[in-house]
Amino acid sequence: MTENQKHWTRFELLHQTVQNPHIHITGTRSYYSDFWDEGFERSVVRYLHGDEQTRDRLPPWPVDQLYIGDCVCIGAEAVILMGGNHTHRTDWFCLYPFMEHITEAYQGKGDTHIGSGAWIGMRAMIMPGVTLGEGAVVAANSVVTRSVPPYTVVGGSPAKVIKTRFEQPVIERLLALGIYEWDEAKFETLKPLLCNNDIDALETALSAYEAR
Repeated sequence: MTENQKHWTRFELLHQTVQNPHIHITGTRSYYSDFWDEGFERSVVRYLHGDEQTRDRLPPWPVDQLYIGDCVCIGAEAVILMGGNHTHRTDWFCLYPFMEHITEAYQGKGDTHIGSGAWIGMRAMIMPGVTLGEGAVVAANSVVTRSVPPYTVVGGSPAKVIKTRFEQPVIERLLALGIYEWDEAKFETLKPLLCNNDIDALETALSAYEAR
């Protein structure tokens, strides 16, 4: 298999490949399963000013930003829609984007946030201005039109809550730990406890680590 040949085992680490200044990557572990297409920036992120075709143009309006946390898993052929095509005004009689009225037509949707530890399934679509909470899961082929709470699984079109990954008190304890804000040494030391579901053991190990 040649270096550039597509295969299901191949992926890209986003912090190594993203060039668009409007895409902000936290950490070094987030990845995209880029087989079957041209990779994260060219295939997943749609209509975002600052790509290779628009990088040298001054945008006519403030650009909605894309923020991606650490340990985010993005399945093949997922789509994250951004703000560059928000020029179809459904509150106007004609929603066609006439160039002479393009500035008035544009309506930003706000920044899109993909929280740390989130998992976006294959061919899922994330609509503009959505926030996926920490540890959220989006089922394959879903269309996410509303923000998703932390550690919540959603699916369907439009995506609806299927379940939470843990009981709410456990979710609150997880969020309080600030796992994805830990430094590298702490994260690596406590990683075996993250690959488990014993919140008491995780909190005990964290306390022991910080008391050293």
